[in-house]
Amino acid sequence: MKKSDFILVRKRGVIILPKKIRDALKIGEGDILKIQVNGSSIVLSKEDLWGKLFGCAKGIYNPDDAEIELDRGEIVEEGNS
Repeated sequence: MKKSDFILVRKRGVIILPKKIRDALKIGEGDILKIQVNGSSIVLSKEDLWGKLFGCAKGIYNPDDAEIELDRGEIVEEGNS
């Protein structure tokens, strides 16, 4: 992969990341990218917000317990219908 490519800015500022860049960085539909301006450059970086969220909560709760709690809430809601 080259260090730089050219892309076209389309209507309303839409850009399309080249497939080889998406593949190299494992960027898929729904992923969140952080955008920053650095001088006259635009910098995009992939963000793992779920990882950060779960990392902040490490040791505070067990994800399996949270899933069970959500399941219980769904059962209660179904029982009230």
